[in-house]
Amino acid sequence: MATSSNAKVSLKLLIDTKAKRVLFAEAGKDFVDFLFNLLHLPVGTVVRLLTKQTMVGTLGNLYGSIEKLSETYFQPNQTKASVLKPKAPLSATQVPLLSLDGGTSAAKKYYNCSYSYSHLYVADNASAVCPSCNNKLTREVQYVAAANEVAAVAEGGLLKGVVTYMVMDDLVVTPMSTISGISMLNKFNVKEVGALEERFVDLGMPESLKLLKASLHSKKVLTNVFLGNTGD
Repeated sequence: MATSSNAKVSLKLLIDTKAKRVLFAEAGKDFVDFLFNLLHLPVGTVVRLLTKQTMVGTLGNLYGSIEKLSETYFQPNQTKASVLKPKAPLSATQVPLLSLDGGTSAAKKYYNCSYSYSHLYVADNASAVCPSCNNKLTREVQYVAAANEVAAVAEGGLLKGVVTYMVMDDLVVTPMSTISGISMLNKFNVKEVGALEERFVDLGMPESLKLLKASLHSKKVLTNVFLGNTGD
């Protein structure tokens, strides 16, 4: 699976040149893994990836407000970093094609009370305070994954097997088949087969960020990213 910011995956687009839109893309598991893993991203990580200036709506304003707020306003066991640079749940696999700068790529760490083994409290932040003795939970403890979780990580990604998928312009994903392709042409009322164009494209870090941004406000995501059409 692609995990670095220099990695790319290839897609085959079917484009209606007359309507200037992408009807659908034929893609392998790497691209669909990327799409599904976007659901693991905390909102704070999405804002950080896209930057405040390019965010749609007011989430960027919230992010900027936290940046400017003094640490003195936060609880003793909380920090601005925990909000500005949140980590995905431990079970989330690393999102391919996005450089998360420590967002989901680092394994989560857990800590318990360094004062007494009888204080059975655990936190994911070393600045958390033990409710029993008010000492910080600084002793790192090791997380043990279940057997099925280890097997899933070893296999890589979210999806099994070598399957070709149909990814629609609005990111609806289904297994690819000849019948499904014909059904899509009928759905879009494509009359002129000569107006259809197959185009191979690569999706790397720049395109991934464009896709993430477009997915937040558009129903024509692939068209926006690969044809530069920003209309809904």
